[in-house]
Amino acid sequence: MRPIQIMISGLPGDVAAKVAAHALSDERFRVLDVSLTGPDISDKTCRVGGAEFQLVGPKDREGAVAALMDREGAFMCVDYTHPSAVNDNAEFYCRMGLPFIMGTTGGDRGLLEKKVTASLVPAVIAPNMAKQIVGFQAMMEYAAETFPGLFEGYSLSIRESHQNGKADTSGTAKSMVGYFNRMGVAFSEDEIVKIRDPHVQKNELNVPEAHLAGHGWHTYTLVSKDGAARFEFSHNINGRDIYAQGTLDAAIFLQRMIDKGEKGRAFSMIEALKGAGS
Repeated sequence: MRPIQIMISGLPGDVAAKVAAHALSDERFRVLDVSLTGPDISDKTCRVGGAEFQLVGPKDREGAVAALMDREGAFMCVDYTHPSAVNDNAEFYCRMGLPFIMGTTGGDRGLLEKKVTASLVPAVIAPNMAKQIVGFQAMMEYAAETFPGLFEGYSLSIRESHQNGKADTSGTAKSMVGYFNRMGVAFSEDEIVKIRDPHVQKNELNVPEAHLAGHGWHTYTLVSKDGAARFEFSHNINGRDIYAQGTLDAAIFLQRMIDKGEKGRAFSMIEALKGAGS
């Protein structure tokens, strides 16, 4: 089987680097030596393990990617850049005919999906690439569809904690709001408590100090009107390996969809997880 060729956008960022490290050590993949990066990155190259990558800013990306396509043939892009770049990057990938995985959160997600469906490329778009968390989301989606109004009258609090370099509110937390709404809970995304202060994370939440620079902790708490019943769901992730592993699974799924001739379709990570064994 020919290795899947991927270009990783977002180096030298932490998540992009973690995905690159995993892919470089996985014989199912061939990581191309070009990475699209942000306008604030002045370095021209970066290293991940023993591999060197050319960093290409927005002004030079079209020529660089066209040259890469001429040199390497077909490949897909894995995007872990910045929320402010999500829609512009997606438009670029669609215009260039590049299937992509959007692991970056934020941006206008509705517009993002419209861009894909109006294009000739398939994509995987997900607020979270960790398979186990995606499975949890699928369970909550099932509950919302099967038991509408289940928690009617309950109050809800959602708390999410990430490293202080994460600019946007957790996409996973925001996606959960919709499920709880369908289960009868009145709650809006702007009520999510976003914690980015390392002092609070370490001393109040007990996030291990070694993971203050890379973690994703989420807690969803439901309390009945009389306070007699309380339900709490948590998923606390330290480090970034789980996201890198899920991203590579998404890449395998996306390649399968490419081979089937899928075009102009935006797949969720839940769909990728369901299709992983097919």
